[in-house]
Amino acid sequence: MTQNIVFLDRESLDAKVREFNFPHAYTEYESTWTPEEIVERLKDAEIAIINKVPMRADTLKQLPKLKLIAVAATGTDVVDKAQAKQQGVTVVNIRNYAFNTVPEHVVGLMFALRRAIVPYANSVRRGDWAKSTQFCYFDYPIHDIAGSTLGIVGYGALGKSIAKRAEALGMKVIAYDVFPQEGLVDFETILRDSDVITLHVPLTPDTKNMIGRDELAKMKRSAILINTARGGLVDEEALLEALKSGTIAGAGFDVVAQEPPKNGNILADADLPNLIVTPHVAWASKQAMQILADQLVDNIEAFVGGKPQNVVEG
Repeated sequence: MTQNIVFLDRESLDAKVREFNFPHAYTEYESTWTPEEIVERLKDAEIAIINKVPMRADTLKQLPKLKLIAVAATGTDVVDKAQAKQQGVTVVNIRNYAFNTVPEHVVGLMFALRRAIVPYANSVRRGDWAKSTQFCYFDYPIHDIAGSTLGIVGYGALGKSIAKRAEALGMKVIAYDVFPQEGLVDFETILRDSDVITLHVPLTPDTKNMIGRDELAKMKRSAILINTARGGLVDEEALLEALKSGTIAGAGFDVVAQEPPKNGNILADADLPNLIVTPHVAWASKQAMQILADQLVDNIEAFVGGKPQNVVEG
């Protein structure tokens, strides 16, 4: 039987997608945005490949032929999994591919913020150094990484990979997770004791805005917050207010609440020396994307072969 496969947002994956090992028809679209486009493009498909295309209940109900949604990412909040299950549509995702790229991005943001690399580089570009009366100047505070405390929220594979790098840099590591593990601390301790907090949890009703005004107020004034997970984990208005008022020292975000921010975003639009925003690329090293693409094909071939893997439940 020939399987009809449609990739709805191919431009989101800069890697080679190898040929599938079963009879198939394959169509790809650079991007797909509207529910109408989704339904039209998937109406004859058994297999949909998506990265960030929203597969909501109303859309899924119009796709009776669909059997598999292969998500080209780890996060699956774009899929209404309850509706998919009701229709008998299997959802699979990518796992353990970003073991280097996300931790390296986190470390990069941490160094850039703790050592004020971006504001100093920008000040030199503005000509401030040329105007200085001394060989250097101290417009932005610099803090060592070594000897500081890293608080990791979400202590899975990525959290543990970051912890190893942090310990190699001479940091003390503390971690929090909803799943019991030896050596974890509570969330309040993370907020109170960390010099750097990095978030690595999925976006769920329980984690939405888990960092808000109250949580920011409990952090050290010298602390920085890093988010390479999902934008909705942090109340963006509260964060911007905290950065402007000095409630915390800085933030490095690779994600915002709505992506891309076509209608603007208060973090992406802000011009603050203590805020770095990157366009959801922490996951996107060339090496990691190829691992992802290979696993994506593996997932689809396993499903067609009757032995589905990396199935997302609920």
